[in-house]
Amino acid sequence: MTDCQLYLISPLDVSGTFPERLERALDAGKGVVTAFQFRVKGLDQHEAARLAEPLQAICAARDVAFIVNDDVALAKRIGAAGVHLGQGDGDPREAREDLGREAQIGVTCHDSRHLALEAGEAGADYVAFGAFFPSKTKETSHRAEIELLQWWSEMVELPSVAIGGITPANCAPLIKAGADFLAVSGAIWSGDEVAAVKAFVEQIGEA
Repeated sequence: MTDCQLYLISPLDVSGTFPERLERALDAGKGVVTAFQFRVKGLDQHEAARLAEPLQAICAARDVAFIVNDDVALAKRIGAAGVHLGQGDGDPREAREDLGREAQIGVTCHDSRHLALEAGEAGADYVAFGAFFPSKTKETSHRAEIELLQWWSEMVELPSVAIGGITPANCAPLIKAGADFLAVSGAIWSGDEVAAVKAFVEQIGEA
């Protein structure tokens, strides 16, 4: 059994019945889903905080880390577990100053060992590599090789997150290569979230 875990990323629309879907997904992946990233675009902070509130409560009740995408100010405002920074979203050191020692800070490193090592030196808690596969959720200009995960897991203690087009059908090589987390969005929310989470859990169990 590997210690690989699931890191769910929200769809851009988290209104309507999404809180119920999140509950079902987290319950289906109990013990394997350990983080949830709140990723909404183009909303003001007040509206984003309002949408985050019920989702944050659902995560807190299940001991799942609630991470905010790209927005340190929002993460601080709502007391999120941490923030995930893209390459253009600020410095992990500044985020650490704003959010405190306990915050989980992740950094997107695309397909670059150099960026990942830099992020580690800047105090990131995890690095995200990808995209490993074509993604329908996000336009990707970087393509990472599975060897990168293997190299990272052998050389560096910092956890790695694999992202980009990951499905139950293609995730096994990433798990075997040493990814600590699989970040998934489209594969979960584009269909039956319970079946999708269970299929991932099965793959993780078999790897």
